[in-house]
Amino acid sequence: MPLRYLALAATLAAPLDPPDTDNQPFWTGHPDGAGFERAVEQRLLRARRMLDRLVAVTSQRTISNTLAPYDHMTRELDRAASEAGLIRNVHPDSALRQAAERSDQRVAAFATELSLDRRVFEAIESVELQDADPVTRHYVGRLLRDFRLAGVDRDSATRARIKVLRDELVTIGQEFDRNVRDDVRRIELASAAELDGLPADFIASHPAGPNGRIGLTTEYPDVIPVLTYARSDDLRRRLRAEFDNRAYPANMAVLDRMIARRDELARLLGFTSWADYAVADKMVGSAAKASAFIDRVVAASKDAAEREYLMLLRRKQLDQPGAAVINRWETAYLRELVRRSEYDFDSQKVRPYFPYERVKQGVLDLSARLFNVSFRRMKDPPVWHPSVEGWEMLEGGELVGRFYLDMHPRPGKYGHAAHFRVRTGTTDGALPESALICNFPGGTPGEPGLMDHGDVETFLHEFGHLMHALLARQRWSGVSGVRTEWDFVEAPSQMLEEWGWDPAVLAGFARHHQTGEPIPAQLVHQLKRATEFGRALDMRTQMTYARISLSLYDRPPAQVDSDSIVSAVTRAYTPVPPMPGTHMQTSFTHLNGYSAFYYTYMWSLVIAKDLFSRFDQSDLLAADPARRYRRLILERGGSAPAARLVEDFLGRPFSFNAWRKWLETGT
Repeated sequence: MPLRYLALAATLAAPLDPPDTDNQPFWTGHPDGAGFERAVEQRLLRARRMLDRLVAVTSQRTISNTLAPYDHMTRELDRAASEAGLIRNVHPDSALRQAAERSDQRVAAFATELSLDRRVFEAIESVELQDADPVTRHYVGRLLRDFRLAGVDRDSATRARIKVLRDELVTIGQEFDRNVRDDVRRIELASAAELDGLPADFIASHPAGPNGRIGLTTEYPDVIPVLTYARSDDLRRRLRAEFDNRAYPANMAVLDRMIARRDELARLLGFTSWADYAVADKMVGSAAKASAFIDRVVAASKDAAEREYLMLLRRKQLDQPGAAVINRWETAYLRELVRRSEYDFDSQKVRPYFPYERVKQGVLDLSARLFNVSFRRMKDPPVWHPSVEGWEMLEGGELVGRFYLDMHPRPGKYGHAAHFRVRTGTTDGALPESALICNFPGGTPGEPGLMDHGDVETFLHEFGHLMHALLARQRWSGVSGVRTEWDFVEAPSQMLEEWGWDPAVLAGFARHHQTGEPIPAQLVHQLKRATEFGRALDMRTQMTYARISLSLYDRPPAQVDSDSIVSAVTRAYTPVPPMPGTHMQTSFTHLNGYSAFYYTYMWSLVIAKDLFSRFDQSDLLAADPARRYRRLILERGGSAPAARLVEDFLGRPFSFNAWRKWLETGT
């Protein structure tokens, strides 16, 4: 019998379920597809019982009889959704990934139903808050806002259509992501001569197959080195084309459906576009302000981007006199050549100092020192793949968090780098649990897994998300963990990247994989100086993505031709023209998850640079600033508006000054 038809009498007779404090590792029992779906159904059943008891209350609405049960109910939904979202992206068994997708759909349907339930909205709206603390007041205010944004105050026919659209958007988004995840493309090379210029360890790890040919894939450990180091223009062009065409043509129609349904939903909710609806609960507040922010960044980077492009073009002309344009598959390679000729720096010189295992331990040690915690590897943890590691976080000897590291590519796995929340921690005992899903070199016996410095940055970035999620424990799960405005979410992760540029920090773990020698401080300074070249062009690329994401959603769907928008924005924002015959939007997964607000990465970076200015630049390992940052930013999660958290830490509202200085001087 469907859960919605459970008898209310039986529900009222059952005891109220306690909050979710089952702190076993979430993959305990190693379920198969059917077992996974049963576990999700049990969580939905508990949530349904809590819902029915909540709406049956006839006495004065209070925090204890209304808000607490509501928060416990949403914990069940959040955990079910988080587990399903992770497993559908990482499990090696396609049948189990499909089971997780089905579970994800059922949880999303329940959540949508809940968000449109007037009984629940009116119950929360009636809660007596006279003696409530500020965090509780903030939580209730945000809940009521979110209910209204969901459409709870619309008429019954509109609410019914909203539910249909939201349910459909879940399956559309899953299809979009699945098409990207499953479309790992491959090219073949006739001989190792085509790998000329690539690092020796890369060449050694790509031997010829039985047919005598060498295979390369569109996974990051292949794509990034090839685009950066391969002397063969044809090889770079071929691999770039395949990379940019992942999920093409399948996702062209999927993206069109996604845009159309989101537009209809936004208009039902009283907004003129999905872009305006999507940023209504963000720091920026409106699509117009997001657009103005993008324009501001574009203007600030104009002169520097033009200078950088001219340097790339002049370098190309040394090999190709008369060349008048830089192509998309040439930018990383030419940048590397300019760094060598103009900055006396070869990126391959740093790779031997970044074997994966040393980098991993370095990130763990750094985070432990900064945030006054320790990490302990789990013995035989229940995991979804043998390569996954389980870790525990301790404070004062007490277990306070758990996480998993799934760090190397494999078929069927999410192809980028991301933090996935599994369980939100709270002060009543729920243990936070997360997973980092990345695609770094390494993971093969005997292979050192040498990383570029960009990989090290990515590791630090994702670990910044992880520390935010594990340290932010509040009474209410709805404001714990990474539950702040989305355009602030990236700031803590971008903050931790800063430590990856400090010679003293790197000397602690960046050691040559053969000699054990620490990376020389002079080499780090050269790395930093050389990497500053290209920053403005990178910024223009980021704003290209931000404008594309906004432009696909800020107008009626009939006016959206994604190929035309990608081409026009690329030509307007960067001097590098679009690559003919490619369709990058089909693999741009942020068009599903972030939808219209990719601008948030740069918005968060402005804040991160301001936050970082409060640290002692001569001693980034100093304890006091890090502890204060933990207390005022990380631990508070979403318990107050992000602007207030930042102001409490800085002693003033955030500004562009630190970001502008970094753009202009690199410091």
